[in-house]
Amino acid sequence: MSNTFKTIARFQYSTEAQIIKGRLEAEGIQVFLTDNLTIDTDPLVSNAIGGVKLKVLSTDALEAQHILESINKYSIDDEGHTISCPNCKGHHVELFSTIKDAKSLFWFIFGVLFSALPFYTRHKYRCEDCKTEFDLK
Repeated sequence: MSNTFKTIARFQYSTEAQIIKGRLEAEGIQVFLTDNLTIDTDPLVSNAIGGVKLKVLSTDALEAQHILESINKYSIDDEGHTISCPNCKGHHVELFSTIKDAKSLFWFIFGVLFSALPFYTRHKYRCEDCKTEFDLK
């Protein structure tokens, strides 16, 4: 039995990796994260070092990959249904934050200058298929 680890996923933030790690461990797969403490200390270096690497034993890599593929990567509503685009009816919809008015710009600049979390952001959904941006009502 080989004790070597194989990287099966990379994440920009360690919170995303911790969620997937918990899911894989619940399935009995041993998981190891690398660079998560570095990114927790300074999130701005995530792209420079390649993000948080999620590693599993080489013998468990195929099973772990199947579990990763079974997780829905797109947005769902409060009832657990996939959100569909109002324009093309596609289901590849993601949530994103935007700065499109003076209030959100002010709070973004305030957060950068004083190392504070943003107090005001606008959230919208974007369809990956047709690039339509929309709000949920």
